Amino acid sequence: MTAPLVPLFVKLAGREVVVVGGGAMAALRVRQLAEAGARVTVVAPEVRDDVAAGAAAVHRRPFRPADLDAAWLAVAAATPAVNREVAEAAEARRLLVNAVDDPETATAYTAGVVRRGDATVAISTGGRAPALAGLLREALDALLPRDLASWVDTAEAEREGWKRARVPLATRRPLLLEKLNSLYARAPSPGAAAPTPPGLVSLVGAGPGDPGLLTRRAADRLAEAEVVLYDALVDADVLRLAPRAHCFQVGKRAGRPSVSQRAIERLLVGAARQGKRVVRLKCGDPFVFGRGGEEARALAAAGVPFEVVPGVSSAIAAPALAGIPVTHRGLAAGFAVIAGHDERTYGPILDRMGAETSLTLVVLMGIGARERIATRLLSRGWDRETPAAIVLGASSPDAFAWKGTLAGLRHAALPDHPELPGTLVIGAVAALQLTSSRADARDHEPLAPAQSA
Repeated sequence: MTAPLVPLFVKLAGREVVVVGGGAMAALRVRQLAEAGARVTVVAPEVRDDVAAGAAAVHRRPFRPADLDAAWLAVAAATPAVNREVAEAAEARRLLVNAVDDPETATAYTAGVVRRGDATVAISTGGRAPALAGLLREALDALLPRDLASWVDTAEAEREGWKRARVPLATRRPLLLEKLNSLYARAPSPGAAAPTPPGLVSLVGAGPGDPGLLTRRAADRLAEAEVVLYDALVDADVLRLAPRAHCFQVGKRAGRPSVSQRAIERLLVGAARQGKRVVRLKCGDPFVFGRGGEEARALAAAGVPFEVVPGVSSAIAAPALAGIPVTHRGLAAGFAVIAGHDERTYGPILDRMGAETSLTLVVLMGIGARERIATRLLSRGWDRETPAAIVLGASSPDAFAWKGTLAGLRHAALPDHPELPGTLVIGAVAALQLTSSRADARDHEPLAPAQSA
């Protein structure tokens, strides 16, 4: 183990920092330093445009030791030989040097940083494992509360009062903890869920993906959870709502190894019997092709308390986000939902649906079976021009919609995103286009305009 480092947070605003190098690594440091308000001078024979754009001064020539005479910090982002020259010049001037991807030359190291307002958390591996520092930074980012900046404001305000009242330093920390806890001790709003008792399993619907479309009770259960067993397609941002939980992916994907249903049920029962608050997090709604009924029966048979927290089923949400109502006066008086992964199951249902039906047909998990489904319906007398649509990743940044006809459905060209959940919609309503011009509340691009056959 190397000698321990002394962590410091340094004010560089308005101070001279010299960056030696003009390539990709220099670009990263120049951007970081410029954001901190430093006056950056770049020295290198060749300098990229993005490096020059972030610098206050650029010298397109080889490094000279005198370049560091007015510097507060040096950054070596060049070749190993040049980095050693910079380090020797910095040492002679008692100046710290950060050598990018060259830890032996450096006397100062950057860190993986998480910021919430004026709260800054940084982690370093002494330059030995920057990729690990990045992973740890991501873990901290997931664990730290989103409103940490308000904690800083609260602590600052309390500190002023303590100083005036001459409150001893040793007693301030428990007082601050009590004050921070009071931020969350407000009376629950109408309809808010009661705290989850220990040893309870919550079968929670995650909706179509966007965390903003979760129910309030679902968000509450995730915040309190100690164990979360989640489906493969659950959005990573939803898991961030469970900062205290151990999260395990147990979802099933076609053609891939997965945890068996019986094993999932044993995990739920075992964790609950240990007194854990457990969430079984399912895409859409737990009871719509989510095997929630099987898990509920297993929990009941084991004598384990459980609850069901409904979610917005993708059977309704995906078409809606693409501007397709599954019912519409004069076009569709109802809708039927089937799963498209097993023709032995859905085949007899399609055979009983007449070609003149006023129902909208919604198929979940049926992207790979769309040709067989369309062919089967056409063989039963359905019109080739029946409107049809495909919606992929309905509430995700990669959302995509295709609209065409039943005949065209068989060979619809789709983007190469096999991980995106897909929904088929067949019926007159698929021809409607009722989307708003306003993007959704998740701050990503709205659903891609429908591609027509």
